[in-house]
Amino acid sequence: MKGVLLVNLGSPDSPEPKDVKRYLGEFLMDERVIDVPQWARTLLVKGIILNTRPKQSAKAYKKIWWAEGSPLIVLSERLQDGIQKETEVPVALAMRYGSMTIKNGIQELVDKGVDDIFLIPLYPQFAMATTETILVLAEEIRAVHFPQVKITDLKPFYNHPKYIEVLSNSIAKHLEGKDYEHLLFSYHGIPERHIRKSDVTKSHCTPSDKVDCICCKTPSPAHEFCYKHQCKEVTRLVGEKLNMTEGTFSTSFQSRLGFDPWLQPYTDRTIERMGKEGTKKMAIVTPAFVSDCLETLEEIAMEGEEIFHEMGGKEFTTIPCLNDDQEFVDLLSQWINDWAIAETVSA
Repeated sequence: MKGVLLVNLGSPDSPEPKDVKRYLGEFLMDERVIDVPQWARTLLVKGIILNTRPKQSAKAYKKIWWAEGSPLIVLSERLQDGIQKETEVPVALAMRYGSMTIKNGIQELVDKGVDDIFLIPLYPQFAMATTETILVLAEEIRAVHFPQVKITDLKPFYNHPKYIEVLSNSIAKHLEGKDYEHLLFSYHGIPERHIRKSDVTKSHCTPSDKVDCICCKTPSPAHEFCYKHQCKEVTRLVGEKLNMTEGTFSTSFQSRLGFDPWLQPYTDRTIERMGKEGTKKMAIVTPAFVSDCLETLEEIAMEGEEIFHEMGGKEFTTIPCLNDDQEFVDLLSQWINDWAIAETVSA
């Protein structure tokens, strides 16, 4: 029997410091998030970050918390419900971090008789700290607890024509009637070293090339796992789809941590620079996320807008993530149904 497991990032159980601390501890101790030796990661996370950051992060979570709970969880559940209405196979939801574990998600499906799972990481682009950590953990859990289960995963869909169409339609819909000078595509940042580690050729990616990014434009097997290339491709493809003029849209990266070089240009500095240079009306979209969360609702919609206004900007339009947009629901449902049919035929 077939089933689907949707997996998103996760969320604290509440915006209280104790729950935020527990969540951050699990998240930041992941070796694919902070990829340094365990002793150094433990010293950094448990010795420094967890003694200072939870209270600050809790304040941020409280700003965006909904009556129903964490926005990311609520929106992911709405997406799950929408998909379940369009497919006959059971659809479960799990998070990489937090109490909605991948193990529990697989168990939910197994309890319904499922032994063939289509695992969908809810990230359009590949990255060590998103897709890879989900797939690695899911396989570890399967091997130990569910050896009878087969797992097939959905590959990154950043450049799939249907996804680009859905994303472009969403952007166009939310910008309809809006007068803006520049559209900024802001993606979650990662350390530059993650790009080098994910380079299967060990010679192609040069993340320090912050201006021309020749490696991102030069065809290579490395692009299958290059987060920076995949982000830039989304921007380029959407720009083409919407017939946008060169210079009226660009790419940036948000949410850096620590002092190591992260992908640039940085979103906050880009917003600041554009405000200083005289841009009065800008819009921003966050295509590394499919569900609105702390990074979109607080970091961009609140902090980003504040920066823009402080620098002289007037109108700051934040475009929601795809969330449970019906076109996105239809697309994922189509991929699920296509997989289920193909699996049945091959069996």
